[in-house]
Amino acid sequence: MQQIEIWALIPFAAMLLSIAVMPLVAAEWWEKNTHKLWVAIALSIPASAYMIFNSMGEKIMHQITMDYLPFIILLGALFIVTGGIQIEGNFQARPRTNITILAIGYLLASLIGTTGAAMLLIHPLLRVNHHRKYKTHTVLFFIALVANCGGILTPLGDPPLFLLYLRGAEFSWFMNLLPEWFMVGFMLLAIYYLLERYYYYEKGLTADLMADLRERTTLHLKGKFNIVLLLCIIASVLFLNPAHFPKMEAEDAPLMLKFLREITLVAIAAISLLTTSKQIRRDNHFKWEPITEVAVIFIGIFITMTPALEFLSQNAAQLGITKPWQFFYSSGALSAFLDNSPTAVAFHTVAQALPVEAGANNIAGVNALILKAISLGSVFFGAMTYIGNGPNFMVKAIAEQEGVKMPDFFGYMWRFSLIILLPVYILVQIVFL
Repeated sequence: MQQIEIWALIPFAAMLLSIAVMPLVAAEWWEKNTHKLWVAIALSIPASAYMIFNSMGEKIMHQITMDYLPFIILLGALFIVTGGIQIEGNFQARPRTNITILAIGYLLASLIGTTGAAMLLIHPLLRVNHHRKYKTHTVLFFIALVANCGGILTPLGDPPLFLLYLRGAEFSWFMNLLPEWFMVGFMLLAIYYLLERYYYYEKGLTADLMADLRERTTLHLKGKFNIVLLLCIIASVLFLNPAHFPKMEAEDAPLMLKFLREITLVAIAAISLLTTSKQIRRDNHFKWEPITEVAVIFIGIFITMTPALEFLSQNAAQLGITKPWQFFYSSGALSAFLDNSPTAVAFHTVAQALPVEAGANNIAGVNALILKAISLGSVFFGAMTYIGNGPNFMVKAIAEQEGVKMPDFFGYMWRFSLIILLPVYILVQIVFL
């Protein structure tokens, strides 16, 4: 097979740079999703041409059909269904209210997935805080806790864990990550609570707080049928896969069988759109822009990162990664900038090439401690950038749609992930790996 040259990674680097730089130098132009799509297409063409010219065009097709489409269809189905669930009610936006919402989301993330939990709770969180002047920090911690770290306990929680589950890790094995889940959740919630108390009591404006107090209402739930549909999505992800239907992986399998899960998810989304009151979606400020932005940006990311993933696979032996802590930081670093699902698979492949130690506890063909490191790194570090995990961009887009001033690509890292998340992750590695 043709070796990937390092310069073939330029389109992917350019895609990342465009996401980071364009909002700073051409913000008004970049706001339009059609312009983002033009950039994605322009950078995808040379990456695709390089792979096709070197007889690796099937890898691009695999990336689009077997990775991107399932990824965006799942996100879209969750976006549509959770957008039809209205948690009506406005509580006073006190520190204990916000930390309760974040804690509930952290618990739900492993049950209904980080995307499902994030899409379900971001609208109520923004509604509760709409009078608050300082609320950006709340959305940032929401991204870290609900859209990423909370999903570590089950294969349903985050896509990379689901792929590791399909590669042989038992469904219940991920519960072994409970101590790490608890430590990260406790530390991030504690840091958030201290910041929230400062912004509320020291920076809160009296007029805003009084207006918030006057608008308190009781809790009501609308669009309850969508909860059933949400459970159907979870069941589809859990059961409609090659682990239960081996023929789905056969090369000659009919398309209806090969993409049974995706067809089912599209049907569930359609049912939600047809059966949910339009008023509920209007009250939820449901718009297509957030999921459209994710779709057009990630098609560019998925295509341009194909040479990068292949380069990583070809040079795995030269990486010198053998220790659990090395897998933790390596999978984490790439998960922050590549999609964390193929990153987890790539490092699982690297781990399989290591010598098997006598008497070692092996899970899915690799040392259990290394598998733990890959799982933790892939999921936790997905919160380090906006592109580390699909829900990150969706939450950012929804928050900005509601008037919350979110930091740009670099600002997110300098002001939040590098100074708050990374130290927490380092402590987790020191304690557990």
